This record gives sequence, structure tokens and C-alpha cells, in this order.
Amino acid sequence: MVRIVVDRDRCTGLGMCEAEAPDLFEVQDDGSLVILNDQPSPEQRAEAEAACQACPTEALSLVED
Repeated sequence: MVRIVVDRDRCTGLGMCEAEAPDLFEVQDDGSLVILNDQPSPEQRAEAEAACQACPTEALSLVED
């Protein structure tokens, strides 16, 4: 199983992750990131990987549990 981890110190709320994977991420009006599902299904893994790669501050990562 894979889990999405966010480094809150690095996240600036640009929303690139939400653009790549709107079922997994949501940026609030105040710029804070909400992970809608931190354990994406196998079908969502490619989306989660794309979101992590799109993050310009490298605040997102996938961790194998």
C-alpha cells in the first residue's frame, strides 16, 4: 500500500497537485492543502505520482507502507 505524505513546511498551496489529481488533493481558499485520500487506490497511483512530480516545492511524496 502507498501513502501520500506532505511536508507542510514546504507546501505553498500552489495547487499543481490538485490540477493533476483533483480526487486526491484540494487547496483551500487560504492556501492550505487538504489530502482527500492519503491512501490512493492502485488505480489512482499514477495520478498521485504525477501530482508529486508536479509539485514545484517538492512537498509531496509517496511512501510504501
